[in-house]
Amino acid sequence: MKQAKDPGSWNPYLAGALTGLVAVASVLFTGKYFGASTSFVRSAGMLERLFVPERVAANSYFSKYLQPGVSGFDWQWMFVVGILLGALLAAATSGSFRLQAIPDMWQRRFGGRSGPRRALTAFAGGSILMFGARMADGCPSGHGLSGVMQLAVSGLLALVCFFIGGVLVARLLYGKGGQQ
Repeated sequence: MKQAKDPGSWNPYLAGALTGLVAVASVLFTGKYFGASTSFVRSAGMLERLFVPERVAANSYFSKYLQPGVSGFDWQWMFVVGILLGALLAAATSGSFRLQAIPDMWQRRFGGRSGPRRALTAFAGGSILMFGARMADGCPSGHGLSGVMQLAVSGLLALVCFFIGGVLVARLLYGKGGQQ
């Protein structure tokens, strides 16, 4: 049975093809595959360097990502900015853009006055995700998308694990999402 396409969404085949083109362009122009998590480390280091540059210079973790005299705004940082701008463009062109403090599904599950709970959960989840991404030396876009594009078994396994983890957490938080 064919499902009706949501009028506020992009065609998934077009979105996938565009993602592939961006990945090929990334390799052609920068020699690098997709990845985003290091840009957050780099951004934290750049911000800290504004206040205590000697601490950042002495920190071996930051020195791996921030060289003295180099700004830190590289292809990967621009990739993350591009994700933000691309998401805004996609939402605007699909007619689905709206500002919303708490997602509808969260409100249905936890109530409309759960803003602090949502913020705390988002912060905790983001912190856990970032810790895991740094431990794995890469994020889902790096290991999953780029690894699969290179036909790496480790990339495929990572992607499968990301999806399984996402499904399990979504089921824990939302159950069946109000569907029977």
